[in-house]
Amino acid sequence: MTTAPDDAPAPTKQESNSADAATPPAAAGIAETVGRVLAMAAAAASPSRPGDADEIEAITDAMIRLLVGTPMRSDGQLTIKSLAEEAGLKRNKLTHKHTGLKDLFYALVRMQDARPRVVDDLKRKNDELQRKLSRLRIERNQLRTDFQQLVRVVHVIEVENQQLRQSAGSDGVVRVLPVGTSHRSPGRR
Repeated sequence: MTTAPDDAPAPTKQESNSADAATPPAAAGIAETVGRVLAMAAAAASPSRPGDADEIEAITDAMIRLLVGTPMRSDGQLTIKSLAEEAGLKRNKLTHKHTGLKDLFYALVRMQDARPRVVDDLKRKNDELQRKLSRLRIERNQLRTDFQQLVRVVHVIEVENQQLRQSAGSDGVVRVLPVGTSHRSPGRR
């Protein structure tokens, strides 16, 4: 009999979480079991219509993917619309033909106490985008204010420039007067 060495690394938190993530929720197991039984019953009841069993299997597989939180064809919401998209069927197949599966899906959704991972990811991304949008709006408003202030400054400078040209006289030369308390001429330092 061999035993593991004492210095073997303990599983990391990420490894233990991935093991938990691989375990499907109870609702998915129920959906799988009921779906397989219904598919076998449909195939046995009407062997001339194998499409019913295929639809039941597609719906069941879609239920499992949605309940586990790994959608392939839909947005991952726990709705009949998403279930139909995930199964690759029209919604009326669930609302008119396979009403038992629709009712089972609703019951399993109510039984599930948490949202699927994909919905949490979408919510987190949406919140992040909302924060980014708020920051960008604030920045845009500040830029608008700065732009309006710059337009006013340019206008004032243009008016002053025009006034200086008019007061320059006939030769059009504008002479700049020294500003400040220095008595030195502009050429001397």
